[in-house]
Amino acid sequence: MKKHVPIISLFALFLLLGACKSDFNYFYYSKEETELLSQYLNLPEIPDDYTVTFPAHLSNVGLFPRAVERDKAVLGRVIFYDKKLSKDGTVSCASCHKQALAFSDNKVFSEGVYDRSTTRNSFALGSVANFSAYYGTDLNGFNAIRFFWDNRAETAADQSRGSMTNAQEMDMSMQEIAAMVESQPYYAPLFNKAFGSPVVTEDLVLEAISNFVNAMGSFQSEFDAEANQSDPTPDGNFGNTVYHSNFSGFTSAENRGKYLYNANCSSCHSGNMGRPVLQLANNGLESNPIDLGVGGITGVNSEKGAFKVPTLRNIALTAPYMHDGRFANLEEVLEFYNSGIQNHPYLHVPNRIQVCHTFL
Repeated sequence: MKKHVPIISLFALFLLLGACKSDFNYFYYSKEETELLSQYLNLPEIPDDYTVTFPAHLSNVGLFPRAVERDKAVLGRVIFYDKKLSKDGTVSCASCHKQALAFSDNKVFSEGVYDRSTTRNSFALGSVANFSAYYGTDLNGFNAIRFFWDNRAETAADQSRGSMTNAQEMDMSMQEIAAMVESQPYYAPLFNKAFGSPVVTEDLVLEAISNFVNAMGSFQSEFDAEANQSDPTPDGNFGNTVYHSNFSGFTSAENRGKYLYNANCSSCHSGNMGRPVLQLANNGLESNPIDLGVGGITGVNSEKGAFKVPTLRNIALTAPYMHDGRFANLEEVLEFYNSGIQNHPYLHVPNRIQVCHTFL
C-alpha cells in the first residue's frame, strides 16, 4: 500500500532545506582564494561586521557613524598590521598603535624603522568614540575634527599617508607601498573583494585603510550604559551634554570623579565622551614651547603651543600622556593641572583660571 507523506511535513522539509541553503556560505572567498589566504593570514571564514551603532545618548546629540564598507575595512585591517609595508620590514601601523593599549603605545616616543624615534607620543586611536562620526573633512565637512596632534591632516587617508611616508615611522613612499602590496599574493583576493579587481593603486590602499580607521571606536563602556539611562544637560556647545546627577551604577568615588570631571575638564574634552568641545587648546605645558603644535602648521600666533584636544575614552590604558608623553601616569596629569600650568599669552581661558585656583 502506498504511503502518503503529509503535505505539512513536506512543507516543513522545504523550509528546512531552504533555510540551510540561504545560511550556508562555506567559502566567502572562492575555495582557491581561501586556500591561498590561509597560508598567510588568520582571517575568519566570514569577515567581521564593521557596522557601528552608537549608544542612544550619543545619537541623541546628533552624532552618527558613517557606513563602512566591510570588504574594504577587512583589507585595511590587513594593511594596518602588515610590517612588510615599512622600509626595513619591522614596523606596521599597529606597532605604534597597539590594540591592547586602546591603539596607543606605552612608550614616550614610538620606535620606527631602523630604531628611529618618533617626535611625538602616539595618539590613542581608541580614545575616540568613532572616527567617522566627527573626524575627517571628507565625511563631516569643514568643522570636522582633524588628524594628528597638530591637526594637519584633514582625512584618514591624509593621516595614513603621513605616517607611512614619515622617515621616523615607516619611511616608504606611497609608490613603494603600492608595489609591495601588489607583490604579496594574499592581497589579490582581498582587493578583488573590496574593489572588484586585484589591481593595486596608491589611492585604493589609502581608501581601504581609511575604511578600517573610520570603523574604529569605543562606545560600550559603563559610562555609556549609565548615560543612556540619565537625563543630560546641554552645556551651550553644539553636540555636548553634561550629566550632573549621580549614575546609579557608579560607586561614590566614580560619581565624585564625574563631578570633578564635569566641573574642570568637560568644557574641553566633552561631557558625553563624544566629540571634543574644542579642536585645539594651549593647556600651559610650557611658557615658551619649542614644539609649536598647530601653530607650527598654520603660522597663527594664537595657535603656537596649542595641540589637539582629545576625548578621554580608555584613558587608563594609554599612558604616557600629552603630545610629548611627559606624564607617566594620571596622577602626574592631575598634579600638573593642580599646580604646574605655565602661563602663556595664549593660554586657554579655563586653564588661565586654574593657574590660580586648585580643583583637587
